[in-house]
Amino acid sequence: MKRPNILLIMSDQHRADCFGFESRRVRTPHLDLLAQQGTRFTQCITPNVVCMPSRSAILTGMLPLTSGVHDNGIDLDESIAAGGFAGSLSQAGYDTRFIGKAHFSSNHSYANRPTGRCENIPSSHLFADDWRGPYMGFEQIELMQLGHNYWLPETSPGGLHYERWYHRDGLGAMKNALYSQRLDPQTQASQTHNSALPTAWHNSTWVGDRTVEYIAEQGRRQREATDAQATAQPFCAWVSMADPHHPFDAPAPWCWMHRPDEVDLPPHRLRDLDKRPWWHRAALENTPGGTPESRKVREEYSRMPPQTDAQLREIIANYYGMISLVDHQVGRILSALDDAGLTDNTLVVFTSDHGEFLGDHGLMLKGPMHYEGLLRVGLIMRGPGIAADQKNDQPVSTLDLAATFGDYAATPVPSAVHSQSLRPLLTGVGNAERDHAYNEWRLGPSRCGVALDLRTVRTRSAKLTLELDSGVGEMYDLSNDPYECVNLFDDPKHRGLREELIQRLMSRPNDIRVPLPDPVGPA
Repeated sequence: MKRPNILLIMSDQHRADCFGFESRRVRTPHLDLLAQQGTRFTQCITPNVVCMPSRSAILTGMLPLTSGVHDNGIDLDESIAAGGFAGSLSQAGYDTRFIGKAHFSSNHSYANRPTGRCENIPSSHLFADDWRGPYMGFEQIELMQLGHNYWLPETSPGGLHYERWYHRDGLGAMKNALYSQRLDPQTQASQTHNSALPTAWHNSTWVGDRTVEYIAEQGRRQREATDAQATAQPFCAWVSMADPHHPFDAPAPWCWMHRPDEVDLPPHRLRDLDKRPWWHRAALENTPGGTPESRKVREEYSRMPPQTDAQLREIIANYYGMISLVDHQVGRILSALDDAGLTDNTLVVFTSDHGEFLGDHGLMLKGPMHYEGLLRVGLIMRGPGIAADQKNDQPVSTLDLAATFGDYAATPVPSAVHSQSLRPLLTGVGNAERDHAYNEWRLGPSRCGVALDLRTVRTRSAKLTLELDSGVGEMYDLSNDPYECVNLFDDPKHRGLREELIQRLMSRPNDIRVPLPDPVGPA
């Protein structure tokens, strides 16, 4: 069988229900079409609910406590990354490329000490304009350093490929001023504004542009190989956009696409911390640890005070606009595959690193409360042999992508020790049953002022989270309580379910890395 091209498209902080084909009023016509043309997994979770651990797990197929990247601020070991799907497919003859936000290494470091990694802000000046990798197993890369404009794009000699492109024409200061300009209607919500930055300069558009050009190049190369009666070199590309991650700052006209008075509000949007495990309140109210600088970021950027319904509508409308801009780039990328004649032999995957609370339980952004809005992510797959317009409700994880890509490429992925190929679920051939998916997060006190060791197991219909150090937990019957209002962990009537889920949780392989690596920067 001809080895397929592999195209992984990722958004950032994108909830599993925020697609047009799901229950929310967000416009995603291209992703809706992709779902119609392929199979979507309705019960997919992330192996960790923050960026660096989840992305490292996707690349390696290794759980966070085994790779060592169990929180943000911890750099992925490059020797482990070399055994991930990118390095493995590179060695097997694939052309491998990363475009966009990677976040396998910490952007910020303590005392601004250079780490020597390209993604590290104090180190990026060490990398020349024409440097294109290799990095983390990818032969070539085109990266943005951050992508979230709470920190505006770094000026040369700092920054990476997007930042240097952004400033190269000498208009960077003007672009920054346009980004900061607040277009009408004015918003009152935290970290939310309608940006005047033209879409042509937005980082989602840059990722789309670079990907379209790459696909066209790959199409030419594969056609030339076919014409010469040679074996065409397949490609594997990870395309990563930084939205809809906060701040909520969609540019015009995307910021106006969804009216605040027309968006849907979460059914349960009040904080009820007295009914929740102790760490929920601690995570929201404790003083974060770390340095004064990182504490300020955690208090002002990573936390958001309770929002009124009117403010929440403004946030959701802007968040939807950011998603629609991502969807537009997906449409451009899929059209480029068609134009290049590559659609029929390309495995296309769309997912996200983690979700977003978006007002659920009165919460915003992300944190150590593993509600469905944060834990569950969309996962759509289209390609050779994959049935169209199908839904699969088995509990899977984006951790499984590494083994899946190795399976389709007929290439072992040495690091993918916890990853299971999704191909049997897509084709119905082989052992396809899954009984649970798993998530883990070990936090130091720098994020929310308390150290936590959280483990979560999720089946089709239930979920349990345990804080190992205290033995306190929460458990929800998702079939009968989809909004997670009633914690059944200490309910004697559900002791059997609790013991079953704890046994599943404790079945994690005993391969946690010892010692765990120290963070190089704030979480």
